[in-house]
Amino acid sequence: MVMSLWLAACGSNGSSNANNASNNSAATDAATNAPTATEAPTERTLTDALGNEVTIPADPQRIIGSYLEDHLVALGIKPVAQWSVPNGIQDYLSEALEGVPTIAYDLPFEAVTSFEPDLILMAYDSNVEGDKFTQYSKIAPTFTIGDTLVADWRATLLKVGEVLGKSEEAQKALDDYDVKAKEAKEKLQAVAAGESAAALWFVQDNFYIVSEKLSSGDLLYNQLGLTVPEVVKEISAAGTGNWNAIPLEKLAELDADHLFLINSGTDTDSGALSDPIWKNIPAVKNGNLYEYPSTSSWLYAGTIAYSQVIDDVLESIVK
Repeated sequence: MVMSLWLAACGSNGSSNANNASNNSAATDAATNAPTATEAPTERTLTDALGNEVTIPADPQRIIGSYLEDHLVALGIKPVAQWSVPNGIQDYLSEALEGVPTIAYDLPFEAVTSFEPDLILMAYDSNVEGDKFTQYSKIAPTFTIGDTLVADWRATLLKVGEVLGKSEEAQKALDDYDVKAKEAKEKLQAVAAGESAAALWFVQDNFYIVSEKLSSGDLLYNQLGLTVPEVVKEISAAGTGNWNAIPLEKLAELDADHLFLINSGTDTDSGALSDPIWKNIPAVKNGNLYEYPSTSSWLYAGTIAYSQVIDDVLESIVK
């Protein structure tokens, strides 16, 4: 059960630029129409993704934004509660969210009420299905970002910025991130031009490979300019998730120069990593395997998550 929740959460982190073509216009409009940081905060009425007209407090101080914490932190906001699944939180945000109590991923009404929020931000349509919107709205104004927009982390950040009256801060966070990504790409091209890479998630003795155009794959290939291995192209074309299952036998064909392994395995899940097929993958055999725990930011999306991934990539390849 826990595994299903974790896979579902990480699988819906959203792409980076894969959906930007369809969302950039809406995101730009949102940033243009939102109040600037120099305007005095005022109560506003905004329409959310599901057509609900929501009155946003002038200066909300007790915000719940479950699974939107990366964006909140990027805007300098500390929520009153943070997303969690059983035995799991977004550990890469632990420093920024130090002291923030957890709330279950499904946001039980009683738990939400106990935090006395003055604004609730929902990421997905399913968060407010049925009569949930009505119930949450009795607790605090509830605004849904929606499945379509949340699939694009850039547009999501801009929308969160709009709702909170922090559009300028949201755009600056994106601009600063883009500068960092551009500089990182230049450093990589100087030492590893034309070299390929892949990211694997190892969990419960199974491997999942990141999609070519989604999640950390978009960062590796589109933003940082690393070459896409043929196996990644093949699995991505057949799969639909951010991370798609790949059998060990298929990994034997993975000729990536660099391999990033996000290891969620336990001591009892070590069989595949001891298999001769795994040990003979070129990147593994050549010492170009870089391992990170599941608590790292590789399974998430946002300016903070991706900034940390960039740091990992540079530390591994640029020596």
